[in-house]
Amino acid sequence: MFDTILIANRGEIACRVMETAQTMGVRCVAVYSDADRGAKHVAMADAAVHIGGSAPAESYLRGDVIIQAALDTGAQAIHPGYGFLSENPDFVEAVEAAGLVFIGPSAKAIRAMGLKDAAKALMIQAGVPVVPGYHGADQDDALLAAEAAKIGYPVLIKAVAGGGGKGMRLVEAADGFQAALDSARSEAKTAFGNADVLVEKFVTKPRHIEVQVFGDGTNAVHLFERDCSLQRRHQKVIEEAPAPGMTPEMRDAMGQAAVTAAEAIGYAGAGTIEFIVDGSHGLRPDGFFFMEMNTRLQVEHPVTEAITGVDLVEWQLRVAAGEALPKRQEALGIQGHAFEARLYAEDVPKGFLPATGTLTHLAFSDGCRADSGVRTGDTISPFYDPMIAKVIVHGATRAVALSKLRAALKGCDVAGTVTNLAFLGALAGHKGFGAGDVDTGLIGREIDSLTVAPDVQPRHAVLAGMAALDLLDPAGGAGFTLWQPLQRQVGLRWNDADHLLKVQVMSADAQLWQVDGAEIAAQRVGGHWKIGGHLAPKAHVSGDDVTVWDGYGLIFKVIDPLARAAGSHGDGNLIEAPMPGLVRAVDAQVGQAVAKGDRLAVLEAMKMEHSLLATRDGIVAEVLAAAGDQVEAGAALVRLEAEAEEAAA
Repeated sequence: MFDTILIANRGEIACRVMETAQTMGVRCVAVYSDADRGAKHVAMADAAVHIGGSAPAESYLRGDVIIQAALDTGAQAIHPGYGFLSENPDFVEAVEAAGLVFIGPSAKAIRAMGLKDAAKALMIQAGVPVVPGYHGADQDDALLAAEAAKIGYPVLIKAVAGGGGKGMRLVEAADGFQAALDSARSEAKTAFGNADVLVEKFVTKPRHIEVQVFGDGTNAVHLFERDCSLQRRHQKVIEEAPAPGMTPEMRDAMGQAAVTAAEAIGYAGAGTIEFIVDGSHGLRPDGFFFMEMNTRLQVEHPVTEAITGVDLVEWQLRVAAGEALPKRQEALGIQGHAFEARLYAEDVPKGFLPATGTLTHLAFSDGCRADSGVRTGDTISPFYDPMIAKVIVHGATRAVALSKLRAALKGCDVAGTVTNLAFLGALAGHKGFGAGDVDTGLIGREIDSLTVAPDVQPRHAVLAGMAALDLLDPAGGAGFTLWQPLQRQVGLRWNDADHLLKVQVMSADAQLWQVDGAEIAAQRVGGHWKIGGHLAPKAHVSGDDVTVWDGYGLIFKVIDPLARAAGSHGDGNLIEAPMPGLVRAVDAQVGQAVAKGDRLAVLEAMKMEHSLLATRDGIVAEVLAAAGDQVEAGAALVRLEAEAEEAAA
């Protein structure tokens, strides 16, 4: 076994690898960028090396610097985690040329599966079923359009390199093909440096079921399947193992196909064979098709660990150190059911827009495994994926595990940024999901019901007001006068509306509040506050934000009366950057007439491209940014003429 390994990654996967490696007595070296100088993975490591600037290209993608850090710290091997350099065959060869061990597959295996078109051709040769489509090298626009027509709409345009939904577009009809092709190529070029695409038939009720495989370079085993059908923007949200409705016959067929795929390329280490499954008529052995292979550990690997009792990182280290596969296929089995929910800093109502912010409070339920790379006080930066944690639960049955997931999500406390926690809770409580009736279109179809605004009651606003005015602690000095109750007021914003709350502090244990014409009493009984007869939940104040931990976290904004008096909150004429990022393209031109919903610019942030759209019909008055500009959140990019100006013109 290795004495020292270097982990060429950051965040939760770096922490996850360290947890196992350090338990095995292996010394761990972390690398970090400027933005990650005080990160959790740096604090956990036995040693840490600074490798450059905050942007990945200046740090986590600098293979030569990472290899030198491994040599300088006495590491014998490098674990790539996932993302960054984990599927870069040139990096693997450089690691081995330096006399180090790459904890993962060979460069040859990565290349074999690195491009989706070549991988599918290889799978056809190996007898693994694939989705009908065009995977050729000729990238002529007219040819691709003709192939799409031949396959039959709807079709998927997919980047041949990479994954994570980047460079992927669904096209419903021929008249939308060219625009989708241009968009997919642009995003693929940005994300992977390769604009080539393939075109495939879109399965109408698709399920995304993948099989965990593990090989030693000659032989491979599978560790059963995971269902990853709950996706938004082609990215996974909740994963589970095993797949609901799976039959023994289909499990055997998929498992054997996955092992065949892994052994066909002499695969070593942990990998995932992803299949698209036609769920329109139930799960059938002839209803699954190879999509791609991820030649690395997957984000959702914990659900496989939960149902098999296998530590996949331990297996990675042992096989990379030259040991045989720890178990044969017949020794592997399934116990119970597991779920993983991905908790992100993102604004769901705004289209799952990634968010930034400093986590002023972060705590998880005792009834779950929480894999996280951040702590209270850490910042979600614009440079990396905005994941906060993976919430993992295991139960004897799917129903038990789902109940545990719902409880675990309710028990998560996050403050300092907007999150998808309420969305995850709604999804976990969705009737169809609860019944196991899942497919990749479920979230899109049910998005309105899954993103209903939280039910803010006057008692929640009272609690937020008490926290904002520091009236929760009787010893806090709020007090009351000897001759009359102390009267105070506070402005709060929720549900996009401003509200003025007034309070009379009757005593240290009694307050009388007025909220939108309603009168609500707050009383302290037995050391706990009751508001309107309800036991008050916890509340947390961070700057101007008050988070009430009910309904997955209700966020109130304390209104600064001076700022409120200073003017309006905007008139819709300005199109602003919703987050820090790189202006990838500007479509708007001065004098151009635009309609509501027209794309005016494209902002690249957090590894994704975001189209900025006109909020109303109008005429472009100014273009305030150019392609290639790095902008901050709130930066004005395009200004439309005021409606009065347009009328006068």
